[in-house]
Amino acid sequence: MYAWLPVLLALAVVFVNGWTDAPNAIAAAVASNALSFRRAALLAAVCDGLGAAAAMTFWPVVADRMWALAGLANSPQPMASLCAAFGAVVLWAAAAWRFGIPTSESHALLAGLAGAALARPDGLRSLEPSAWAAAGWGMVLSLLLGAGLGALSLSLLNAAGLPAPLLRRGQVALTALAAFLHGAQDGQKCAGLLLFTLPAGGPLSPRQAAVLCAAVMALGALLGGRPIVEKVGRRLVALRPASALASDVGGCAALLVCTLAGLPVSTTHAKTAAVAGAGWSDGKPVDRTVWRELALTWLFTFPGCALLAFLLARIPRLLSI
Repeated sequence: MYAWLPVLLALAVVFVNGWTDAPNAIAAAVASNALSFRRAALLAAVCDGLGAAAAMTFWPVVADRMWALAGLANSPQPMASLCAAFGAVVLWAAAAWRFGIPTSESHALLAGLAGAALARPDGLRSLEPSAWAAAGWGMVLSLLLGAGLGALSLSLLNAAGLPAPLLRRGQVALTALAAFLHGAQDGQKCAGLLLFTLPAGGPLSPRQAAVLCAAVMALGALLGGRPIVEKVGRRLVALRPASALASDVGGCAALLVCTLAGLPVSTTHAKTAAVAGAGWSDGKPVDRTVWRELALTWLFTFPGCALLAFLLARIPRLLSI
């Protein structure tokens, strides 16, 4: 049973990613009534799988960087570190979901890996500075690009004067693209770490691991993603068809740039920033209470998850297990 614990925890992380992160890809389309929640979630499930499989096959840079971030290659007990990191992510995500706050499972996972690494004897020496620099750049760029491109896209769409039916069809296409890029980012990270938990030459190929992660992620989105969609798509800022499409354009562009650059980024950050940028450009007030909740959650995700992972990693030693 213990041999399968890392695998089960890895799949639990994938599930909570669908719970609290994947719904950001469909929030604007659902809020503007371009798609129903169920149809959007099913579309996202298919495209998540395609994105994860394509990334793992042709561009696995993000997955490779996740291993470097955790120092797994040089760790004497990599599975114990992974279990602590995965456990911290699940606990943090469940608490955030309880309050309907979209957390970044990407950054929760980074924080968990860092906290678990600090609990090892080699501590900070096990962490790869260049990989962490890439993660930091990805965090900054995803927010700036999402907000800036969301605002710019709305200006271009307003100038084009597209009719509402065409805007909604564009949203369906971009929702599919956002889910594909979410799979290329988060699905790739999860599939890469899932493969690491399995024995060499194990039962899953990279593509199969990616498809399995997408299926579990989709289940999480279908079962628990609606509160996140409501908060980001409707409560954060009022979206009309044009601003909803602009937020999809901005979020997708930010994810695409960062993924091609091999930077681990968060769909939550890119898409939420794009929604706020498009809404602000449309003259709609951003709900400060919701934005404050999001900002505080993002601010405390790293220290909170890192501390949880550190404590979980230290428990076996304290109990002399």
